[in-house]
Amino acid sequence: MKNKENKPIGRVIATEKNPTTMDDFTFWTDSDLKLHAFDIVKVEHIEGSYSYGVIKNISHITDAQSFLTGFISSDFGDVSINAQTDRVGMNCVQATISYNSNNIYTPVHNGAAVFLAAENEITDALGLNNIKSPLVCGSLKMYEGTDNEITIPVNLNSKFILGPEGAHLNISGISGLASKTSYAMFLMKSIQEKYIKMNDEEETVAFVIFNVKGKDLMAIHKENDFAEDEKPTEKRKEVYKEYEELGLSNKPFRNVKYYIPYSAETFVRQNSYLPKTDIMEYIENEMLKKFKYAYEDDKESIEMLFADVDDPQQTMEAIISKIIDKNDPDFGHGQINTWEDFREKVDELSQRTQKSTGTKVSNEISVLSWRKFKRIINKATKNDDMFANRANIANHECRLADELKNIKPNDVCVIDIAKLPEDKQAFVFGDAVRTIYNLKLGEYDDELQSPPPSRLVVFIDELNKYASKDTPKTSPILKEILDVTERGRSLGVVLFGAEQFRSNIHPRVTGNCSTHAYGRTNTIETSTKDYSSLPTTYKNMLTRLEQGDYLIQNPVFRSLLKIKFPEPIYKQFTK
Repeated sequence: MKNKENKPIGRVIATEKNPTTMDDFTFWTDSDLKLHAFDIVKVEHIEGSYSYGVIKNISHITDAQSFLTGFISSDFGDVSINAQTDRVGMNCVQATISYNSNNIYTPVHNGAAVFLAAENEITDALGLNNIKSPLVCGSLKMYEGTDNEITIPVNLNSKFILGPEGAHLNISGISGLASKTSYAMFLMKSIQEKYIKMNDEEETVAFVIFNVKGKDLMAIHKENDFAEDEKPTEKRKEVYKEYEELGLSNKPFRNVKYYIPYSAETFVRQNSYLPKTDIMEYIENEMLKKFKYAYEDDKESIEMLFADVDDPQQTMEAIISKIIDKNDPDFGHGQINTWEDFREKVDELSQRTQKSTGTKVSNEISVLSWRKFKRIINKATKNDDMFANRANIANHECRLADELKNIKPNDVCVIDIAKLPEDKQAFVFGDAVRTIYNLKLGEYDDELQSPPPSRLVVFIDELNKYASKDTPKTSPILKEILDVTERGRSLGVVLFGAEQFRSNIHPRVTGNCSTHAYGRTNTIETSTKDYSSLPTTYKNMLTRLEQGDYLIQNPVFRSLLKIKFPEPIYKQFTK
């Protein structure tokens, strides 16, 4: 750092009402000195040790007794003149202890000298040195806008985000400015490059990414041309340099495969926002397949269509259990083979009159329940080519579950559900998550030629659609997500979830995430109990974070970190 003289910038002050503690201290400094929240300072302590503090608040005080004093000294409120009395003023800085060089955590003493920390001291104070299994997650700036500015790459221990020590990532922030998807994709690029360099047959990773907005993630194998920037060449050099400084390549994702919902008239009424020219190009390069669901193979996933249906009496669950029962008189014994046959059978059961035997059969499903079931099934499967006959491999068709069962190390599978209605998005997502979870449980071992990757990362934006506090408890998708977050760590199934408002997400989901990224949000959100652990200054900062800024929380860090990450290196769609 440039502050070679290492002069003190202030002194600790402890008063009767505001003593120093094992956790906090306050110091005074010059009112013109530039400091920011999250900057690190070091304080002289006993036995030649230094304590390091993270700045959490800065206030300016003078010797004026009250606001009225300032009014009177300006000739009783004449705003055109300067105050006739110069006030003694200083900045009062509050900091939280993060580390002591000799592991001494007694309160720092009044009058102790306070210094700016050097780069190696900052990494010690934040727990960023000697990170095992390092994974770059961004960079941080200290003393920004001053001659002492320092930029430090930030690594976290990959075992605390991918397991087995800890797992799962939750990203929150308002739409657009928070760049939730961009940050998740940056981390996944970092992970892919790390595992490719490791080239370890035992430690492998693959990714399943759901595209939920337009065609945002449908060209992640292509380079970003920065065409929207005024000076694309200069912008590209700038971004490439940022990736280089973080130890990453300037290449987009590798081994990418795309999956779009099947439609018979692909170029007339297609189920994807991806242009037909791109679809043809991807198919030609053997990068894209169209997935469909056949009744014979996928009837056990029908329950995913009922994720948002409140079923307190569990009648829908009873109907689904009946459907998948191989010995059921209506649906078993192979008598139903197509979606059309299935809908006809459901229609028949919804029209049957109940037998008037005088006694009610305990396991009888009412006609009204069948009619409710029929409405949901018809809406989802009728006139939709995605629910059709079995996939024809020669026509670049596939069964999505079969593709996921055979996922290979370093593969990036992008599943496009952006153009599907919400009930079908839920169906595809739920079916895929269940397949991945069962794959890692070993349920398909007899079908596989090689074992699956040791780590499977699943990324979904708009997590609130599937795991909110308001999601029915009977939701099969919520059950799958809870299984992944609570038991996936030991299996190697990792969830990267993003949402606008963290406070809406089921507490068992966020509670099981080892890493949390807080992006820009509003004051209504920060006032909820989900943010109660954050100091007031940090909450206020969340309302004005810039695009590309995140507050990161991870077990290996001694404090919450404010990090930056570079713009996406893969192609961006602007329309």
